[in-house]
Amino acid sequence: MNKKEIIEKISSMSLVELVELIDSIEKKFGICKQDYKLNSDDKNNEKKNISKNEFSITLNKIGNNKIAVIKIVRSVLNLGLKQSKDLVESAPVLIKDKVNKKDIDILKKSFEDVGAEVLVK
Repeated sequence: MNKKEIIEKISSMSLVELVELIDSIEKKFGICKQDYKLNSDDKNNEKKNISKNEFSITLNKIGNNKIAVIKIVRSVLNLGLKQSKDLVESAPVLIKDKVNKKDIDILKKSFEDVGAEVLVK
């Protein structure tokens, strides 16, 4: 039998027959649904923890002190004056991605202290 024939045969089974087939397969190959579910939940939790540790910061509005905002962008991204100015003037714009919690708090405070509006994700 090939895969197509197996699938056709399975699709013609009743629900009770399918449950019995699954139980038989689990016994034959030593598969435990609970173990598989726990492993997949652990992987999902790891992904959530990783994403909670990495943030991005977006400059939404420059505010009244454009020069100070340009200085912050310039120092954070190591850009030249013209590049920093162009980036700031194109707000809303992503400033930095994949930043840890400590650095994102410092960066956010720096922007807010000069009157800029930022969004942290």
